This record gives sequence, C-alpha cells and structure tokens, in this order.
Amino acid sequence: MSIRTATLNGVATIEIARPEKKNAITGAMYMQLAAAFDAAREDKAVRAVLLTGQPGIFTSGNDIDDFVKRPPSLAEAPSFAFMKALMGCDKPVIAAVTGAAIGIGTTMLLHCDFVFVSDEARLAMPFVSLGLVPEFASSLIVPRLMGNVRAAEKLLLGEPFTGADAVECGIANAVLPAAEVVRHARRIAERFNALPPGAVQETKRLLHRSRSALLIERIGVENQAFGARLQSPEAKEAFSAFFEKRKPDFSRF
Repeated sequence: MSIRTATLNGVATIEIARPEKKNAITGAMYMQLAAAFDAAREDKAVRAVLLTGQPGIFTSGNDIDDFVKRPPSLAEAPSFAFMKALMGCDKPVIAAVTGAAIGIGTTMLLHCDFVFVSDEARLAMPFVSLGLVPEFASSLIVPRLMGNVRAAEKLLLGEPFTGADAVECGIANAVLPAAEVVRHARRIAERFNALPPGAVQETKRLLHRSRSALLIERIGVENQAFGARLQSPEAKEAFSAFFEKRKPDFSRF
C-alpha cells in the first residue's frame, strides 16, 4: 500500500510510502489518508498522530497524471476528504518532513500542530506556475505567518524555501539532521501519553477556535477560484507542458 499505518505506544503513524513516484499522492491515496486520520481520531488508545513520508521525500504533491485523468469535483475531491480529516483531528498531529514537500505537501503542514523538518527539506507552493491558485486556506494562513511580502514570494512566485526558512517563517518548530527528524517527532508525540487527553483535545480546540470560521470561509473562496482556474487555458498549457517535458508558454495569454 502507498499509505502505511501503525499504532505503537499511543502514537498512530501515517506514512506516505510511494518513493518510486516521489510520494506523489493519487486520489486513492488521499482516501487512504482520510481513513487513517479518522481511525486515529476514533481510537482511544491513540494520543497523537505522526505524519511522515520516506527518507529524503515527504511528498512531491499531487500525482499530476492521476489529477488530470480524474479531475477533482472540488468539494467532493479526495483531497478535500483528506484535508477535512486532518483539520478535524482533535488529537495532536506531528509532521516529520525530510526532503521535498511540494504543493499540498506544504499546504498540509499549515494544518499540523507540530512540524519538524530536516536540514535537507525543500518546501514550495507552485500553484501559480500551474495556472492555479492556493488551496485549503493557505492564502490566509501564509500571510498571517510571515507577512504579505514574504507570502508573495512563496505564493506568487512559488519560490522554494529551506527547512531553516520554514522555522524562521513560523511554519515549522525546528530543523534537525535528516536522520533525527522522525525520531524527534516521535518523542514529541509520545509525550502526550503522559498528559490528560481531554485537556489536550480541549486546548487544541481552543487554539483553533479563533480561526476556524475564517478558514472555512477562505477555503470556500479558494475552492471557487481553483475550480475556475482548473478549466482555464493557462492551466491547460501548464499541464500540457508538464507532460511534454517543456517550458510552458504563457506569452499568448
């Protein structure tokens, strides 16, 4: 399976495991991720969730071939099912990131409670280069974290950034050597075994309470824009260029 799950010592580990495709996520994998988060939420033995990828790669984002062959119906898209499950998880979610986290690979980190990245990590949100727009409230969260001018670098230009940059911008908690990231994230996750689960879950709800309505509103706005952009000539040119392994030509638009 491309999504592996295991529960040990109170920690539900959810691992993206498709290294031969740089952990690109298909619709089926999104549904597996959603099911894994829902299962962790319902399991009383689980005190925290550890989300990780493979050594050297977190995820390269959507599997473009799968995405184009099965274009999402937006609100009913498998990616929405996954993000709904992630955002609705009332237990702490700790992400361990080595290597690349592209597109939704970075977006999902904005909705985790703890993020630990390697000194080899490279993050990017290249939605504009695909003729699209940001997703899942990233157009709201990113400027709030780092300010408008730096958000413009990440969202308008799609400039990649390092793990150290992610820490400095407020996306990640700490940067560590690649070999230490998952072990450190697990140690943090296991600390919740010694804490009262009810108090942890209520505190998480309070932490998210002030922004929950804003997130839902922004996701709806982004959703409409994303759907329109997905059908645009610019997006079609971007995807054609990807499959033809050439540089896209936006000069005629």
